[in-house]
Amino acid sequence: MGEKEILAISSSQSFLLASVLSLLVFSGMQMYKHLLVTSQPLTLFGGFLGSVLFTFILTAVGNLEATLFGKGFQMKLFPEVLICLGIALTASGMVHRICTTVCLVLSLVHLYHINLLSQKMYGQSATVQTFATKKRK
Repeated sequence: MGEKEILAISSSQSFLLASVLSLLVFSGMQMYKHLLVTSQPLTLFGGFLGSVLFTFILTAVGNLEATLFGKGFQMKLFPEVLICLGIALTASGMVHRICTTVCLVLSLVHLYHINLLSQKMYGQSATVQTFATKKRK
């Protein structure tokens, strides 16, 4: 019992799960749009839901790419992350314009922590190799 047990699912299963959760969060934001704009705390909560939507969409896209292109494929800032952020900001903007601002800030915080977790789990960041050149006389 001293060993750590990691419960993981495959990339294709994670893609399906993240896609369903994305759909549920988006539809919940749209169904309760009138409630989310009634007070300031609920409007801020709507922005938080948008950032959670961003995280689920980013997870779905990353797992789809891992399924299609292999485990070594890495997501890039452009186009994957920016497109996922644009989708989440648009969904938040459909609720309230303040939700868009809160979604942007919290999505960047989520992205920072996802990057930290990724570096901790999968190793170091990329390093630049230098080559020694011999000078000719």
